[in-house]
Amino acid sequence: MSKRDYYEVLGVERGEDEAALKKAYRRLAMKHHPDRNPGDAKAEESFKEAKEAYEVLSDADKRAAYDRFGHAGVQGAAGGGPGGPGAGAGSFSDIFGDVFGDIFGGGRGASGRSQVYRGADLRYDLDVSLEDAVGGTTVQIKVPRMASCGTCSGSGAKPGTTPQSCSACGGQGVVRIQQGFFSMQQTCPRCHGQGTIVTDPCGDCSGRGRVRQTRTLSVKVPSGVDNGDRIRLGGEGEAGENGGPAGDLYVQVHVRQHEIFERDGNNIQCEVPVGFATAALGGEIEVPTLDGKVMLKVPPETQSGKMFRLRGKGVKALRSGQVGDLMCRVVVETPVKLSPEQREMLAQFEASLKRDGNQTHNPRAEHWLDGVKRFFSGLAP
Repeated sequence: MSKRDYYEVLGVERGEDEAALKKAYRRLAMKHHPDRNPGDAKAEESFKEAKEAYEVLSDADKRAAYDRFGHAGVQGAAGGGPGGPGAGAGSFSDIFGDVFGDIFGGGRGASGRSQVYRGADLRYDLDVSLEDAVGGTTVQIKVPRMASCGTCSGSGAKPGTTPQSCSACGGQGVVRIQQGFFSMQQTCPRCHGQGTIVTDPCGDCSGRGRVRQTRTLSVKVPSGVDNGDRIRLGGEGEAGENGGPAGDLYVQVHVRQHEIFERDGNNIQCEVPVGFATAALGGEIEVPTLDGKVMLKVPPETQSGKMFRLRGKGVKALRSGQVGDLMCRVVVETPVKLSPEQREMLAQFEASLKRDGNQTHNPRAEHWLDGVKRFFSGLAP
């Protein structure tokens, strides 16, 4: 019976690197190892086949010979390594340890360097006015954060000294625990995964390598930002550990409530009080906008609640660039603090409206009264 192609056995392409080969072999070994499949001859055969393929392809010289001459080029070279259930490097315990070693950052081939950690991201809540949110602005903020210690350059060791390799883990940052045929790794309890111990700590950072500082930053708030938008400042978060990159700073925008305007997407809304006479006879009123004052023409017989649109007086969208409108809602005001003469004039005006019975001067009231009549007629027995 002819042997299967080694690349086919591992399920990889011919150009794959050593890491891909090792990953494929671990997957097959974990699946077919005799320790996990006692009494299963087929699984044991599949395990031996995968191990043989990996032993050849993981060796640069053997792989070159195999790629050129096929199985004939490595005849007698494969299968000589350790094998069998629970034996040597091919044992399930070592395979299991390799897999978990990758997860926890240790395992074979570790360089012995201290583990590098990226700094934490930070959040800053920024309150801005509606005018600044619409037009854009630049603000100065003060952000407390952990920064790399300048005295020891982040090493944690006193100047002139260096951290020492941890004797408990040999500088690996992890220790291996053997429980039966299971081999697991955990963070070294002595150096807490750093791989090194600071025996003579820096006086400024007490050996931590980082100190708390307050940094003043200039934040550009682009025009059109809305409540809840975030501005990212790369690398302005907390400093990393052991030379790791710094985190980012996210500035969360909160737009303060305005005393006149209310934002609705790209539109701005406001209420405009209009006098009784102006609403009835028509006229022009002054209306505020974010760009200044404009005159709004109010047609005769304008009712309270009427909405007027001033195009292009809203917000320019941050991403699309589209400009919204200003929506003005008219609120007709009832006159107050009338003099006796003014009261008399209004009474005469009201009487004149009642005498003109053929004209409907209050269309909304007439419609409402018709609804009331229909309502009560429906209740009659």
